[in-house]
Amino acid sequence: MEITGFSLSVLAAAAGIAFLHTLLGPDHYLPFIVLARARSWSMTRTLVVTAACGLGHVASSILLGGVGVAFGVAVASIEGVEGGRGDLAAWALVAFGLAYAVWGLRQALRRKGGIETHQHHGDVHLHTHGDTSHDHAHGMGSNLTFWTLFLIFVLGPCEPLIPLFVLPASRGDWALAAATAAVFSLVTLVTMLSLTAAALAGSRQLRLGPLERWSHALAGTVVAASGLAILFLGL
Repeated sequence: MEITGFSLSVLAAAAGIAFLHTLLGPDHYLPFIVLARARSWSMTRTLVVTAACGLGHVASSILLGGVGVAFGVAVASIEGVEGGRGDLAAWALVAFGLAYAVWGLRQALRRKGGIETHQHHGDVHLHTHGDTSHDHAHGMGSNLTFWTLFLIFVLGPCEPLIPLFVLPASRGDWALAAATAAVFSLVTLVTMLSLTAAALAGSRQLRLGPLERWSHALAGTVVAASGLAILFLGL
């Protein structure tokens, strides 16, 4: 790839737009923060889940953009597909959040007097005062949670990436197109991981007290609200 004023401008635009797109999109970090807090995920596990979802998020748009250019599809048509995918992904996030909130509400209501009998691998023990601080999956399992989030993020588009990627690709400069996609992806992932790590570390300093019992229901509500923000606030 030849370094020119044009290529530097495209790469700088990709970095800046990726940062703002991620920062202003609560769906890029809030679901991971609240679910990690509710499910007592370690920081490492949370960041792995975040990175996997982020990679799926940007890779699907890169693939769509590449296929579109290869077949001579107009940018407007590709963006139209991305917009449709965006609405579908947002509604899927809302549905997942509501389902998780209902499950969390059911779990909270089953706890009487703040004590819940719980069995894990044959070991029966008690959670007191809604404390679920140990890390293992039960009910709405962690694997199901991860794969649902991953599929939603693969479905969700990176709309700002499409014109940035298609512009050099349509001129036959695939090296610049690849570099643009790489810069956009890297900045998106770094921003997602940084925001998630910082917010999760801060949230763990807060003690919710009796509200810990409702942590799953609250997490699901926040996830659903993130999807609604995309749909009706354009975030």
